[in-house]
Amino acid sequence: MNHFLRPKKHLGQHFLHDENIARKVAASLTGFGGYSHVLEVGPGTGALTKWLITNPAYHWAGVDVDDESVAFLKESLKDFHPRIIHADFLKLDLSKCFDGDRFAVIGNFPYNISTQILFKVLENRQLVPELVGMFQREVGVRIVTEPGSKVYGILSVLTQAFYDVELLFYVGEKVFIPAPKVKSVVIRMQRKERIQLDCDENVFFRVVKTAFNQRRKTLRNALKPVAINWDALPAAWGGKRAEQMCVADFVQMCQHAYTGI
Repeated sequence: MNHFLRPKKHLGQHFLHDENIARKVAASLTGFGGYSHVLEVGPGTGALTKWLITNPAYHWAGVDVDDESVAFLKESLKDFHPRIIHADFLKLDLSKCFDGDRFAVIGNFPYNISTQILFKVLENRQLVPELVGMFQREVGVRIVTEPGSKVYGILSVLTQAFYDVELLFYVGEKVFIPAPKVKSVVIRMQRKERIQLDCDENVFFRVVKTAFNQRRKTLRNALKPVAINWDALPAAWGGKRAEQMCVADFVQMCQHAYTGI
């Protein structure tokens, strides 16, 4: 790592410096969905980048909001200037990144915005067939966990509604500069064949969030703000809690919710 490039706490930067981990993360992309473009979020010092740009299967681009990181990347990757995007990923129009073509998203995501990055990908899922990302361990586990777990929640349901998710491997603190106070995990997401739900998606998002915001209550009580025809659903559902319901259950529930809520 260039010793003049200092990690910035306000940006949540923890620069990956372990070559083996960087190579392993980069190699976790599979090409699922037939993309040829790869967008790296927060390249920083280029630890992942060096493994991505040498892969002939991919056309790489990187987006970073940090002035110093962008300057460093442009200096160290002189042949890739046009592919280094100085911008905030959360504000980026992803449809313009590769002229509307599909692409994978990869990155050692800043932990303070990793959930927002995920939601941005979900909103643009028609463009992103695959994601490989480094997350704080608790967040990554929440994404991949199945119904019945205490950590199964909003993030689990909304992600699994559109992607098949897989926990690939855990990562310790010492592979970063500075070392974070938490452990990390790398997950892979591959988009499901159907990217539209069999219900009103606005209703779906509201029902899921409302149910888990009061997860200790039964669904019938937690979802009182939502007009649901419980008589059209299995009798036991009203007495269940949000963490007991899979994506298909929430979709069925929303099919019997009054639209316009």
